Amino acid sequence: MILKEEEKSSNENISSNNTIQNENNKKKPQASSFEPSKCLQSPVLRRGQAFNVALRFNREYIDEVDIVRLLFSFGPNPNVLKGTRGVNTITNRDSYLTDLEAWGVRMVGVSGVDLSVEVRSPIDSPVGLWQLSVETTTLARKKQAPNTYNYDKDIYLLFNPWLKDDLVYMEDEQLLDEYVLNDVGKIWVGPWGSSRGREWVFGQFDASVLPACQLLLERSGIKAISRGDPVKMCRAISRIINSNDDKGVIVGRWDGEYADGTAPATWTGSVPILEQFLETAESVKYGQCWVFAGAVTTVCRALGIPSRVVSNLVSAHDANSSLSVDRYYDRDNEELEYDPNNLDGEDSIWNYHVWNDVWMARPDLPKGYGGWQAIDATPQETSDGVYQCGPSSVEAIRQGAVGYNYDVTFMIASVNADLMRWKEDPESEFGYSKIDCNKYHIGRMILTKAPWIFDPNGDRDREDITSLYKAKEGTEAERMTLYRAVRNTEVAKRFYSMPSGAKEDVEFDLVDLERVNIGQPFAVTVHMKNKSNEKRTIQAILSAGSVYYTGVKANLVKRASGDFVLQPHATEKLRLTVTVDDYLDKLVEYCIMKLYCIATVKETRQTWADEDDFQVLKPNIEVKIEDEPVVGRPSTITLRFKNPLKRPLTDCKFNYAGPGLSKNKTLAFRDVEPEEDVYVEHQLVPQKGGPQKIIATFTSKELVDITGSAAVDVVDEDE
Repeated sequence: MILKEEEKSSNENISSNNTIQNENNKKKPQASSFEPSKCLQSPVLRRGQAFNVALRFNREYIDEVDIVRLLFSFGPNPNVLKGTRGVNTITNRDSYLTDLEAWGVRMVGVSGVDLSVEVRSPIDSPVGLWQLSVETTTLARKKQAPNTYNYDKDIYLLFNPWLKDDLVYMEDEQLLDEYVLNDVGKIWVGPWGSSRGREWVFGQFDASVLPACQLLLERSGIKAISRGDPVKMCRAISRIINSNDDKGVIVGRWDGEYADGTAPATWTGSVPILEQFLETAESVKYGQCWVFAGAVTTVCRALGIPSRVVSNLVSAHDANSSLSVDRYYDRDNEELEYDPNNLDGEDSIWNYHVWNDVWMARPDLPKGYGGWQAIDATPQETSDGVYQCGPSSVEAIRQGAVGYNYDVTFMIASVNADLMRWKEDPESEFGYSKIDCNKYHIGRMILTKAPWIFDPNGDRDREDITSLYKAKEGTEAERMTLYRAVRNTEVAKRFYSMPSGAKEDVEFDLVDLERVNIGQPFAVTVHMKNKSNEKRTIQAILSAGSVYYTGVKANLVKRASGDFVLQPHATEKLRLTVTVDDYLDKLVEYCIMKLYCIATVKETRQTWADEDDFQVLKPNIEVKIEDEPVVGRPSTITLRFKNPLKRPLTDCKFNYAGPGLSKNKTLAFRDVEPEEDVYVEHQLVPQKGGPQKIIATFTSKELVDITGSAAVDVVDEDE
């Protein structure tokens, strides 16, 4: 990256022509991938690596006479002792410093009026915008004020995961191709059993991203001195991506009402969000957890922090640090709409929840707790009075080490809380008796995108990382880890010390549903077995309802209840059939349904309950680019899918985007007829050769979250 500046000067050695050139190891595409434009005209460098400064004077440089200093400044009050200012005098001696935590300068060469200098920034430099000034004077005028030339472009310094001494260093350099350089990926969304990888354009090298990062970091309030610390930077990013208690990047919304903004399902990636934030300096409407996580990945990868998106299928939101999700029922087995032990909030179970892993050393923690760290930008619970979460050492989560910063207790509950059910009991001091404890429901699977693979509309690029977050469910190691966390959490100790319920001699099993296509019927089915020698009278409630993916109830679809007798050692099956007409009008965005059953054995007071979430599946968009795409030549993209509903779709829009192929495009579309094959084509002009990816979404009032993608090879005839 070469930038030249010109300024007329006096005869006092002020530089008149300056070049900054990134001399990073040119075998690695580290900082050179950023797109230059009116948004980003500054040099982009990685800390700890060498770059060249070329100075041109208006007369010949004389080493014995001339004194030249380079001054690098960061933030509002630069200070050498705080690491936000670097001052170096250039000589013809090899004065390159071996101290990696200080600015190093050495002269490379002199040729008449031209002076070439190599500079190395400290390995712990604050990340963001630096300013460069050049001071010149002579020995004869040493006591007088020097002449100063201010380089009129800022210099971006980024984290350097390629360099061993940087705290974000990743030893397996090939993984950096995925976790820093890959600008298109996948985010797994949807309930356990029907989750899918949703394609997402991170676009971290787009020209708008680094300026947007600068704005959001300023908004976060993080001090200049802290911007070299990846722990503090990631904590700041987790709080400023959401806008709950500051002017953050994205406004969260989960109720399906998005008329005054953009529906979360419409976004194809992070770039349009960050562009809008940069242009308006206002929070962008709207996002949900996977949108927050996509934006966090973009910001972290742009700044040089290895990052990936993590999806936890069946995720606990523990509102009172009990390390459990608690459900309460009255004596008639009707679920209470509130938590009687936490009136300020209530626990919930999200069908899935998405956060981020970031990679760094943790010098603030004991050895062994570095590596992947979880951060969560979705505003769920406050931490230190602010909606932020992490970085939590993933190893600390796995070990149940709740005493280590930050928010480890909340993250353990997210992946491994027990689901406890409580029934009203006037004989209990607590007021409720524990009737059921499900140790397997939470954290069914934790997924991320596998490195180097991209499977459009498929699942071959899915990586199961559950074992990084917890030992295998049901093993002694998993139980001991959870109990270790419980022993060190006061509220959790009280909940887990309560005895479980009555004698259990009837087995119940709610049959999970995996795939139901929209427009098909389904059924709630429960198998029962009486293991006793006596008859058992069962009081049961079966229901199906639509829910938001956060677990919030939307509409009851169908419900049945009744009493019946189960003979000794007999098996029976309860079944509630749900037709298309029963559920179609009651679906909410993402078409997620909850099946639920609770049953009480009257003779023994045994009470059992279970639930299952599944997604009514919709078609994918078939994405194609016709013929062979060539850089600089128009190509035609086609988008196609079939309306699965027997009703029209209104207020229809397509969106598509792909780095190197097209900026985000929105195409308004006419109303779609019932069961119609939808087809649209559009012109794009590829800008970059090689393997590229393109992502599309479709939204309407009646149907959202239709997505598709394609991988294409673009020919560059200049190569």
